[in-house]
Amino acid sequence: MALGIDEQVLEQMAPLFAALGDVEPTPVGDVATRRATGHRMFDIVAARRAPVAGVETRQYTMTAADGAEVDLTWYQRSGVAGPGSAALYLHGGGMIFALEHVGALYDLVVREYVAASGVPMLMVDYRVAPEHPHPTPVEDCYGALVWLAGHAAELGVDPARVAVMGDSAGGGLAAAVSLLARDRNGPAIAQQVLIYPMLDDRPHPPDSSLEPFLTWTYDDNVTGWRALLGEVAGTDGTPAYAAPARAEDLSGLPATYIDVGDLDIFRDEDITYARRLAAAGVPTELHVYPGCPHAFEALARDADVSRRVLTDRVRRLQLL
Repeated sequence: MALGIDEQVLEQMAPLFAALGDVEPTPVGDVATRRATGHRMFDIVAARRAPVAGVETRQYTMTAADGAEVDLTWYQRSGVAGPGSAALYLHGGGMIFALEHVGALYDLVVREYVAASGVPMLMVDYRVAPEHPHPTPVEDCYGALVWLAGHAAELGVDPARVAVMGDSAGGGLAAAVSLLARDRNGPAIAQQVLIYPMLDDRPHPPDSSLEPFLTWTYDDNVTGWRALLGEVAGTDGTPAYAAPARAEDLSGLPATYIDVGDLDIFRDEDITYARRLAAAGVPTELHVYPGCPHAFEALARDADVSRRVLTDRVRRLQLL
């Protein structure tokens, strides 16, 4: 049976793509056009969501490894003592979108997770490529984990009950932060929640059965990895802290949750990573959602399958 898109997902995505209008394919390497188009799309998606009540924020800054000041936002339920757990949330964006491009949507996304789960979250405005190539993005994210652990008492957090969580590029960065924390004897991570993570810089041969449904294309992916890694992208010189699929040893990593749609170019690399984690003795939960492209739950928020995946993610957060 041929792959096909979930009918509810397709129905709910249609108005979004109608609002965007016809968009010409963007050449590989054109970051500026992707940012302009993506910024517009994320703003449209955000504008169609209702405000999230009952969540308050606080602003912080941290000093990154290279001395730069990086912004952090702490989200927690209003007027309610936290459960003692917390999560570091790393936003998506193909390694090339910063919060200035996607922040309107991710502010709502994080508020929704906090409201639904009760678990506070810290979101870091990590610097992105090509202006800030590897290792800056992952070092910013790891620095945010260290900051969270160091401010745990102030924030009412048990440092043994902290998760790293992210989607797409942020999922790849979350996996890399877990590797760094293990290898540097850094802060404890109770679990990693990897949402259709971007893990492998090695280019995939295009799959014609996926191409009609892609919301993150093969050309987009090559552009993101080249922005992050330059000429090293796709070669044996890629470090595992940039592309976690390159890591030879996955033992000793935190319990892991991974989900991905079967119409996503990350499907196979995510399944392979989950299999390797399990083989390395890491408790691993994997979900592959039929009929779902990349970012389906953001683009089709009210589809039944989106509600299921969000329920599973919240369940994992509440296990902290």
